[in-house]
Amino acid sequence: MAQHNELGKQGEEIAANYLEQKGYEIAERNWRHYPKEIDIIAWHNELLIIVEVRTRTSEEWENPKETITNGKIKLIVEAAEAYIIEHDIHEEVRFDVITIMPKDNDWEIEHLEEAFHPTL
Repeated sequence: MAQHNELGKQGEEIAANYLEQKGYEIAERNWRHYPKEIDIIAWHNELLIIVEVRTRTSEEWENPKETITNGKIKLIVEAAEAYIIEHDIHEEVRFDVITIMPKDNDWEIEHLEEAFHPTL
């Protein structure tokens, strides 16, 4: 597996653990509706939370949250719609982003709740 894939998987693991520690219930990880994928699907306070995880080794090129393009948001929203239909979900949905970067021999985690909204 390529190094960037390993880093991504490690970041998703860190994000899932972080969410669980905050009381989120992880429903799915790497849920696919080909070719779309949702990194983490969780429940928290009766909300369905769709989480995009961005992991980088540094901000040298760009901040991880700046890598989420309108095209990527469109794919995430489409995948979320498929998940909602498939599981007959009627609760509210929130789209979050978690960014993870190394800091002082540990990881810096930034959790952006309501990072974006689907556009109509």
